[in-house]
Amino acid sequence: MRVEADFINDPASQAIFELLAAAGYPAYFVGGCVRNALIAAPVADIDISTPALPEQVTEVCRDGGLKVIPTGIEHGTVTVVSDGKPHEITTFRKDVETDGRRAVVAFSTEMIDDAQRRDFTMNALYADAKGRVIDPLSGLSDLQARRVRFILDADQRIKEDYLRSLRFFRFHAWYGDPDSGLDADALAAISDNLDGLDHLSAERVGAEMIRLLAAPDPASALAAMTQTGVLGRIIPGSDPKDVAPLVHLEGKRPPDAMRRLAALGGQDVADRLRLSRAQERQLEVLRAGMGSTESAGTLGYRHGAEPAFDILLLRHASMGTVPDPRDIAAAAIGARQVFPIKAADLMPELSGAHLGKRLKELEEIWIRSDFRLSKSDLLGQ
Repeated sequence: MRVEADFINDPASQAIFELLAAAGYPAYFVGGCVRNALIAAPVADIDISTPALPEQVTEVCRDGGLKVIPTGIEHGTVTVVSDGKPHEITTFRKDVETDGRRAVVAFSTEMIDDAQRRDFTMNALYADAKGRVIDPLSGLSDLQARRVRFILDADQRIKEDYLRSLRFFRFHAWYGDPDSGLDADALAAISDNLDGLDHLSAERVGAEMIRLLAAPDPASALAAMTQTGVLGRIIPGSDPKDVAPLVHLEGKRPPDAMRRLAALGGQDVADRLRLSRAQERQLEVLRAGMGSTESAGTLGYRHGAEPAFDILLLRHASMGTVPDPRDIAAAAIGARQVFPIKAADLMPELSGAHLGKRLKELEEIWIRSDFRLSKSDLLGQ
């Protein structure tokens, strides 16, 4: 089989392969770029694997006029910039020792060593400079069946890095067939290694969960996470039952991880997933809006159109109903409203705390009027 993709024939990529080949070093596209190209999914990053040592890659590429950045040289990785495009090049490696969070690796000259230290069979696919696929672990058939399967022994793969339990569900959400179920051996191994999740940093867990929730439809993955005990372990009190209805109601709206996270519920989510301040604020707005009785127009005015739409979707997903188009329109109208009273309109008669209190009172009166009262109407109150 041959990969047909722009990055294969890109002169920028071919220049790197030609330099390495001229020095006697074979090289192969590997991992996500090969996987995604084979299923016609977007390719974001170009990864290349080679038996050449990082120092050899550096010397060859610099002598060829390319920029080389030692981004992870202690792990065998350098980034080669060709025609302004970054290519991450990593020496074949094999694991020597692991503790569930990080691995001690040794360089290898064998592709099979490199393939066996990866996580899933669909990620152990290689392609040469002409795009010819090399499949040392039968990952191609798994990819074609949209089956996420650990390489060799699932329990061993997980013990090498407990984050792989979360990655399994994330990969199923993005690449798995939701109608075929999940690999039974993988689910059993994940259930047997729940304690390992406690050793992972909140940053790693959060990054993995955000990527999972951004999948087109993460509902089946989240359901399996609940059944294995993973979801309750990383977000106590969470429940994915509203996610499937939410995804249905979203329609053509782009997936939003925070919207789905709000539907999950749970305790101490911001800390457990180490959310950014912006993510935490968005989640707080969505959760507060879900629990409030504010009208669609009020939601639009207070938070803007998009957050208001999200809150309406979340409310209806939890009730199993469909939003009224009139509420969607009201939220959009509310988002365009500007409170007509300014502090200067109440001065100098009022100041300080009394001024703030009166402004708030008038704003509430104006909102309850569906934004109809004018400035003069409000000042006459």
